[in-house]
Amino acid sequence: MKEIQILLADDHTVVRKGLRLLLESHPGFRVIADAADGREAVAMAEQHQPEVAVIDIAMPVLNGIEAARQMTAKVPRIAIVILSMHSDEGYVLRALKAGARGYLLKDSAENDLIHAVEAVSEGKAFFSPAVSKMLVEEYMRQLRERQLEDSYELLTTREREVLQLLAEGRNNKEAATILNLSLYTVETHRSNIFQKLNLHSGAELILYAIRKGVIS
Repeated sequence: MKEIQILLADDHTVVRKGLRLLLESHPGFRVIADAADGREAVAMAEQHQPEVAVIDIAMPVLNGIEAARQMTAKVPRIAIVILSMHSDEGYVLRALKAGARGYLLKDSAENDLIHAVEAVSEGKAFFSPAVSKMLVEEYMRQLRERQLEDSYELLTTREREVLQLLAEGRNNKEAATILNLSLYTVETHRSNIFQKLNLHSGAELILYAIRKGVIS
């Protein structure tokens, strides 16, 4: 089994030690560095090149969202899980736009952190069940209030398949291989998906997929 090397960043020493114990209790996980603030976390990510970083959203000196943004710029292959007290959509979207692949509520970290690290290390997305549930409920509420049609119905069967693969973290080439399509065809489907759903970034696509229950 390949060892997954992890960077841990949280400004509370007790929390950080607890998360380290939890992570290192899992075979194949190794915490290679930990940090007490966002700027230190970015420096350690650049120095140690971990596969995964688990970052608290509210840290001194540099917050978790900005730390994630800088980490992904300096270490493009890093997979980031954000730990947060906030479950509202704005925070989740900001985290995704900063390059995070996972978003966990702190009160569910004990149950979900292992699964989150495994998922993001494989290029997948992972969200606390409570976050996914909130996003779905908020989306349905907005549809009812605005009396809008569900845009998902605008997609063809093939476009829905492409949507799921992209939301799971596959790139266009991987999606083309899985679906036995040309790269050009997948790029065309991707463009149509963004246009039909009025999406403007990969982060928005992931958020949409969670709302629709396409990924969880």
